Amino acid sequence: MKDFLLVFRTDYSKMPQGTPEEMQAMTKRWMDWIGGIAAQNKLADRGNRLGNGGKVVKPSNVVTDGPYTEIKESIGGYSLVKAASLEEAVELAKGCPILNVGGNVEVREIEKL
Repeated sequence: MKDFLLVFRTDYSKMPQGTPEEMQAMTKRWMDWIGGIAAQNKLADRGNRLGNGGKVVKPSNVVTDGPYTEIKESIGGYSLVKAASLEEAVELAKGCPILNVGGNVEVREIEKL
């Protein structure tokens, strides 16, 4: 089995701002999806959400507000999964709830150093 990083991206300005009940339902969809991966013994690390703010450090120690203020789509979180191949990891990503709200999942193999 190989390790893969699932990176969750979306334009958060276009995300629906639901009622508390709708937000709770969305959280349940995420937990059910992650739980399904864990039930297959393919979850390496559930990961976390990322905060909206941050800084970007560039060459010559230039620090700017970030992340990626020049684009609307941003990384909202990540998870680590185990799969036999990139194709299998992509199949796991296809159930991600972010796809239902216009987001996407970047799937990347982790190459151990």
